[in-house]
Amino acid sequence: MPQKHALIIRHVPHEGVAGYRQPIEDHGYLVDRIDVTDPAFSSLDLCEPDLLIMMGGPMGVYEQDTHPWISCQLRRLAHRLEADRPTLGVCFGAQMIAAAMGAHVYAGPAKEVGFHAVTVRNNALDGPLRHLAGVPVLHWHGDTFTLPDNVELLASSHVYDHQAFRRGSNILALQFHAEMGMDPRFDAWIEQWPGAVVEAGGDEASLRRAHTELGPAAVEAGRAMIEEWLRGLI
Repeated sequence: MPQKHALIIRHVPHEGVAGYRQPIEDHGYLVDRIDVTDPAFSSLDLCEPDLLIMMGGPMGVYEQDTHPWISCQLRRLAHRLEADRPTLGVCFGAQMIAAAMGAHVYAGPAKEVGFHAVTVRNNALDGPLRHLAGVPVLHWHGDTFTLPDNVELLASSHVYDHQAFRRGSNILALQFHAEMGMDPRFDAWIEQWPGAVVEAGGDEASLRRAHTELGPAAVEAGRAMIEEWLRGLI
């Protein structure tokens, strides 16, 4: 059987696939990654990988003047989504999927930073997101998006309604970070954006304590979710 290839797009070095790597590799994917700062990124065919994973980042989809690669990535991502190629977006990656589908991405009224559970909607309780029901997972964002046409909303939180959506079996967008909880890069997040923790009404010590206490269970649930989603790809 030919080797399946998964490509991770990193928008910043300290936002990698983290806990999701294990189920992706367990499903037989050879995992590679590319940074948006790589000169080769602008000419990369995003329709080619068997699985595309787009991770987070501190930028906004609307900051295309500051980050010209965003518009370039959106155009190529739209082609991939039109072809219904398996695609996973996390946080900024989820917002990119939404934007490529024609949704509006914008700065929300509040920062959502910390560990808390999402409410998995009734229509999703028999699918991959059922593994997250009642499990606190990490949130770290201030942007949100309108729901694209022809997608199914899967989860919400008390801060933002649009936490996860899918289109069919192959396209999954997750606003939260169920991949984080056992990755040392969490320290870099706090060092890079300490103000976001305070803006969300928290403090560094409490967040670090939550990461220690809740992180392993979050990653376990996140891995189970991704494993089930990968099994359902067509």
